[in-house]
Amino acid sequence: MNYLEKYNEWLNDPAISEEDKEDLRNIKNNEKEIEDRFYKDLEFGTAGLRGVIGIGTNRMNKYTVTKATQGLANYIVKKNGQERGVAIAYDSRRMSQEFSEETALCLNANGIKTYRFDSLRPTPELSFAVRQLGCIAGIVITASHNPPEYNGYKVYWEDGAQIVEPTDKEIINEVNAITDLSTIKTMSKKEAEEKGLYNKIGKEIDDKYIDTLKKLVVNQDAINKMQKDIKIVYTPLHGTGNIPVQRILKEIGFENVYVVPEQEKPDGEFPTVSYPNPEDPKAFTLALELAKRVNADIVLANDPDADRLGVYVKDTKTGEYIQFNGNMTGNLLAEYILSQKKANGTLPANGAVIKTIVSSNLTDAIAKEYNVKLFSTLTGFKNIAKIIRGFEENNNEYECLYSYEESYGCIIGTHARDKDGIVAVMTLCEAAAYYKMNGMTLWDQMNNMYKKYGYYKEKQFSITLKGAEGAEQIKKMMDDLRNNPPSEIGKYKVISVGDYNSQVIHNNETGKETSTNLPKSNVLYYELEDDAWCCVRPSGTEPKIKFYMGVKENSMEEAEKELQNIENSMKKYAE
Repeated sequence: MNYLEKYNEWLNDPAISEEDKEDLRNIKNNEKEIEDRFYKDLEFGTAGLRGVIGIGTNRMNKYTVTKATQGLANYIVKKNGQERGVAIAYDSRRMSQEFSEETALCLNANGIKTYRFDSLRPTPELSFAVRQLGCIAGIVITASHNPPEYNGYKVYWEDGAQIVEPTDKEIINEVNAITDLSTIKTMSKKEAEEKGLYNKIGKEIDDKYIDTLKKLVVNQDAINKMQKDIKIVYTPLHGTGNIPVQRILKEIGFENVYVVPEQEKPDGEFPTVSYPNPEDPKAFTLALELAKRVNADIVLANDPDADRLGVYVKDTKTGEYIQFNGNMTGNLLAEYILSQKKANGTLPANGAVIKTIVSSNLTDAIAKEYNVKLFSTLTGFKNIAKIIRGFEENNNEYECLYSYEESYGCIIGTHARDKDGIVAVMTLCEAAAYYKMNGMTLWDQMNNMYKKYGYYKEKQFSITLKGAEGAEQIKKMMDDLRNNPPSEIGKYKVISVGDYNSQVIHNNETGKETSTNLPKSNVLYYELEDDAWCCVRPSGTEPKIKFYMGVKENSMEEAEKELQNIENSMKKYAE
């Protein structure tokens, strides 16, 4: 069925409301818009749904959301998980509250209990709630850091992690099997409440979550000594992080926390930023203005669902604020946590750290320094969570101390099974207190780590190619790289090529092939000489192809120069 046929089908479908049909009639003369809305179904992938809000098969709306929910419900019923129930959270985005309500009532109509937060909450707290309540699944309505016109729908399983193989494929099959919107069930909220199916959650889970985070502090003494001296600027970027961040910082002792007033209130329009991404320096404009006024030591920003953290730290020598990327924050926290645990005698013999393959090789050096086992996995925190679950299933063979990925996400411990921007704020403020107590800023400590381990530097760039044509271009780029792999990238010889789609690593020097020992994924990884590397993958959530790279050199200037050379080499494939 082509896009025009799908468009007309929705115009005549009794399951589509009259109001929504009117919206469709308003675009009858705009074929380009019709094509974009209907050229495909919004794909329920391994990360759930994510797309532009609007009416159409390729849009986020109550029909695509409840279709996904009905598929999930069918799967839960097959697993006899109705009584265990599903936890549901939502962020501050347009339609998040409405989509979460529609989701709950669809599940309820299928006889499945729901536990819906009474107001917006961070994604990591949803992951925590699934585990606390013993739910079979969890759902959070969020599009993370995407622009305001987007929303999304993420599914979690019983371990509190986003769904992985084989569960993801099985749920996707159930969703794809729904072709008739009239088969999607719903019921009234009143009836659902009367039957004990629709349940609200709130303070009791908040309290348990905050109490759990407080137990992850590794040097309370440093906070106690510096609580009046450390100045923290924080922004939730109009999202969910404000209340839990202020609460945890206050309860562990910090006294000087300044929240950006213009960005404190939840607002799905994100009026003060072009898009609410803590990776983007422009998102920090107001926070940095406030930081300079109050002379802050550290400036922090969560994305709207508060699973990620962006950071600026003060360089006292210049008075300027320096942006940390995800790798810098990730490695600074790894060094801090492991060094503190070693110092206070709580570093376990079976300790482990987990990162993704596109994250910094500096982590490998830190893990070696503290004699903890390092595990690497595919991009996406669900893959980190899968390794943690494996530890538990194997009689706690390893104790996971810390996990992170370069895209500004980490977790200390295992209380949740997704990135936790709230615990990241807490621990980074604790680290700032500790290093200030010892006469250093976080920037000083970062430079000390470079001197200790080597000048590791990473970067990435991406190319956005929208629509059906863009998807084809991305496919062609991956095919070219796969079929004609480079023998050199920049000044570095390619030692091996890992094709995670075929799950084979080919060693260019020996000709030997070994397994990636990781799930199948459309990713190419080039191991280069001198601890350099490069990786290419299409985004799973946006119409982008992403290029990641890293080097280790004798100075930051050399590292930056060689990174640029790698980038220039890889851009040729995108021409």
